[in-house]
Amino acid sequence: MEEVAKIITLYVGRAVEILAAVIVGIAVVKTIITYSASLKRIGPSISKEAIRIEFGGSVAVALELLLGADVLATAVAPSWTDIGKLAAIAVLRTALNYFLEKELKHMYSKSPQ
Repeated sequence: MEEVAKIITLYVGRAVEILAAVIVGIAVVKTIITYSASLKRIGPSISKEAIRIEFGGSVAVALELLLGADVLATAVAPSWTDIGKLAAIAVLRTALNYFLEKELKHMYSKSPQ
């Protein structure tokens, strides 16, 4: 039974990692298209701050998903080494996400709505 749980959590974790990569990939493509359009003055005028806010929001979601995937990867019968690695990764990703959210809130509060 434990082996089945390991397999399921590994597959779900990998699926979440892929989802995070897809989100970042889509955000990159969308950012490039939006930025290019703003440089060529095609379509509505969008500020660079608004583009950064939108991209940053996608990166924040991807970071949260990746943290969840890391938790899943060590959820079933972890060793102390696995727990230590997860703790380090969790601290780094949480710090990145915290400061990203803080910057996004600051940018959002000063950008024209």
